[in-house]
Amino acid sequence: MRWQMGRRSDNIEDRRGMPVGRGAAVGGGIGTLLLVLVAMYFGVDPSVILQGADPGGPAPSQSVQQQRSAGDDQLRDFVSVVLADTEDTWRELFRRMGRQYQDPHLVLFSGAVQSACGFAEAAVGPFYCPGDRKLYIDLSFYRDLRDKIGAPGDFAQAYVIAHEVGHHVQNLLGIAERIQQAQSRRGKTEGNALQVRMELQADCLAGVWAANAQRSRQILETGDIEEGLNAAAAIGDDRLQRQSMGRVVPESFTHGSSAQRVRWFKRGIDSGDPGQCDTFTASKL
Repeated sequence: MRWQMGRRSDNIEDRRGMPVGRGAAVGGGIGTLLLVLVAMYFGVDPSVILQGADPGGPAPSQSVQQQRSAGDDQLRDFVSVVLADTEDTWRELFRRMGRQYQDPHLVLFSGAVQSACGFAEAAVGPFYCPGDRKLYIDLSFYRDLRDKIGAPGDFAQAYVIAHEVGHHVQNLLGIAERIQQAQSRRGKTEGNALQVRMELQADCLAGVWAANAQRSRQILETGDIEEGLNAAAAIGDDRLQRQSMGRVVPESFTHGSSAQRVRWFKRGIDSGDPGQCDTFTASKL
């Protein structure tokens, strides 16, 4: 991926190495799904994973100097460029829709972080909090993405950011609020089904970013699309469940199967049109 010469975003908050107190937990990230599935497999109450331990106590932290390495600094630079590229892309796409795009902030943290959505440890993976309109990521996740999830490559890393930005787009368009209200009136299985459609739409919107960025700035290199599609497949609910539990429970899906995630990400890439990302009226996901 050609990113080195790209613009750097001004909307990065670097909280790495900062101490943080524990409070209500936030969930929804890729890491959370893995941990909860493992907990269920071994008969552990998943709420223990989601709520954390030692409420009210300070989270352990190291000095900023200990937390940061040359590799992390390069990753910070990379994340900043990808975020800036999503800003440029979505500003233009919103302008075409007669709307004004509001940039999200991206928070880098190490170990744990407090957001408007509550306390979260690095194990939850990257997440977006609609309450403060911020993306959160511990850069160590990228090592897990490569080594544990099996999705290496810089475009795979960019896809993760673009997916969370997709949730920000849903928030700005009022989609997130409508779905949250609908989920509150339905049972767990139906609520999960709506969440799957939310996640698949965010995948599609990530593809829309990639397509428009490529047209405007030629950011992609040979193999990048394959890296992104591999990442989408690697974090499908069916694949993660099979790895952690040895079986698949479709009614518990919250992000979509590997095939679904690949299909909608590719749809966004092929069309470059947010209007093609309406997962909520699609008869087939």
